[in-house]
Amino acid sequence: MTHNIPLSPRPRPLHVLADGRRRLMTAAQLRAHGVSAAETNEQCRPGGPWQQLLPNVVLLHPGPPTSDERLHAVLLYAARERTSGTAPGGTASVPVQPGGEHPPVPAYAEAMITGLAALTLHGFSAAPPLSALELIDVLVPRLRRLRTTGCARIVRTTALPTAVELTGVPVAPVARALADAVAELTDPGTVHRLLTEAVRGGHCEPAAVVRELNRARLLSRPHVVDAVDSLVAEGRALAEQRLYRMVREHALPEPVWNVGLRLPGGPHLGGVDAFWPEQAVALELDTRAHRQQEDDAARAEHARKREHLERLGITVVHLTPRKLRDCPEHQAAVVRTALMAAGDREPAAYVVVLPR
Repeated sequence: MTHNIPLSPRPRPLHVLADGRRRLMTAAQLRAHGVSAAETNEQCRPGGPWQQLLPNVVLLHPGPPTSDERLHAVLLYAARERTSGTAPGGTASVPVQPGGEHPPVPAYAEAMITGLAALTLHGFSAAPPLSALELIDVLVPRLRRLRTTGCARIVRTTALPTAVELTGVPVAPVARALADAVAELTDPGTVHRLLTEAVRGGHCEPAAVVRELNRARLLSRPHVVDAVDSLVAEGRALAEQRLYRMVREHALPEPVWNVGLRLPGGPHLGGVDAFWPEQAVALELDTRAHRQQEDDAARAEHARKREHLERLGITVVHLTPRKLRDCPEHQAAVVRTALMAAGDREPAAYVVVLPR
């Protein structure tokens, strides 16, 4: 009579483990491969063939770690530990593959690279190379019981954003990574270069960056406020360029650009980015990126202006920089529809158009 009794993993020669694709394992993964804690400690002795890079994370060679190994070591250290035979980082505790290959890149649970290291992975030229970073920021939930140690700096958050996978590494979105980087920076020039590249390089819109900076309570720092002012101006200039390009490339009638409107002998109605007088269609770019305490008042004022113009028979088209960037064809169709519908409306009130 035979019994289907699961067999324990057979111990494998230590050199087989060290010959894998990524020579980096957790203590739990080593135990799953039959390497005892005592044997791990012996291999990690001073001058030994292995080294403990971070708590419970072992580098299976004696030389300095590569940038890729440091990234994955930080994630292995910070990732939530799984149960039921799963090692930290989400990799099942299974034997190495034939030929000494390790399992695929682990799906790290509740951990992602952020800060300057994340910006480097996103391709920022203003961010330093990974090899120049003494600390690698890793974002984890606020209640995780971890401490900053070695090359891993713990950054906590009440809600993890959705990670972007770059080179097999979970990375925080650009706006969040920027805020975490700025929180550790004191040099105004570096902060300005990073924020400018975020917008100029098309990584994200200014409003998203300002929201994250506000969430991190960084808008009280003078050098951050100065950089944000430049960021908003940069974002508006880019959005206006996209608007000009949309009108030209989609053969829309040429409007009058950047004008103010007022009633004859009456009050100023506000400024618009483009206006088609014959069709009484106004276009506004929403490039606002105010601090939180300014948002309610700014939104209320914006809504009042729009309602006033529409009561006068002027159609107001509202576009955002992101929509202009991602789907200019659709935005051009929205404007064209508003222009074509002008003939079906009652004539609008007469307004004076003034240059701004």
